[in-house]
Amino acid sequence: MAVEFHITLPTRARRRRPFPEHLTDPARPVLGHAPADPYDHIAQVARAAELAGLSGAVVPFDPDGEESFIVAGGVLRRSRHLRVAAEFHPAIATPVYAAKLSVSLARFSGDRLDWKLGDLDPLTARAHGDFLDGPERHRRAAEFLTIAKGVWSQSGFTYEGRHFQVLEGGFASVLDDGVPSPLGGRPFPRVHLSGTSPEELDLSAEHAEVHLFDPWDDIESAVERLPGLKYGVRLRVAAREDAAEARDLEGDLVGSYDNVAAGIREFVSRGVTIFHLEATPHLEETYRIGEHLLPLLTKESADVH
Repeated sequence: MAVEFHITLPTRARRRRPFPEHLTDPARPVLGHAPADPYDHIAQVARAAELAGLSGAVVPFDPDGEESFIVAGGVLRRSRHLRVAAEFHPAIATPVYAAKLSVSLARFSGDRLDWKLGDLDPLTARAHGDFLDGPERHRRAAEFLTIAKGVWSQSGFTYEGRHFQVLEGGFASVLDDGVPSPLGGRPFPRVHLSGTSPEELDLSAEHAEVHLFDPWDDIESAVERLPGLKYGVRLRVAAREDAAEARDLEGDLVGSYDNVAAGIREFVSRGVTIFHLEATPHLEETYRIGEHLLPLLTKESADVH
């Protein structure tokens, strides 16, 4: 079976060294110098992931970080092969606008955009103007995905739900003048969902292609309700030459390269084929994963990539 490894990108961009004020103050330009690019570090990590042979990158939604769709668009345009999953929540926009934004990103990137639909904790949700509570949040997510898929694939789409309504919407495949529409005819982004509550599993069974677990979840019990999906795990990894070197590191899978590879193989034996990996410092660890960890896995299966 094909196994995919996706690196989680840092949406709180950082510079490696502070720039002198006279180089960053727009009122005091200096010939031959330009301000530091806050996106540069994110782009470097994405480039490292592609060079290292990883399948993709995940752009997490961070209330205090860069906007995930903007970062995803930049990474897609600067890469050739990476699949990029943009994480967002259903209150970010109307499902029609989210679909329109995404179809353009898909068109400009050879259909390499994925959706990772998440949720917000109550305090963060309220800070973002979202006061919906309880099970209605799952109902809204289901309506959001239903509408987004509906307008994506057909014109004249109408839907009346509890949280969203659309009247005669949708992306036509051909415009009135007979010209092919830039919004029509593209495959819908692969949807990643997560959670183990009955409501979350039902949402995934209806709308997801990939269901993500945390490493401590009871994966075997949950997958019985999710036939036909791909299963993924979110893992913080820290791998070194030997276990002693990794002893003071933090993560869900920590140890030597052989130890961490064995842990990943264990998840694969349980049906997991997609890994959303987190590792810091991001740039150095992405190269380390590609150089030392992936070869241990690809030795046994040419499908692992």
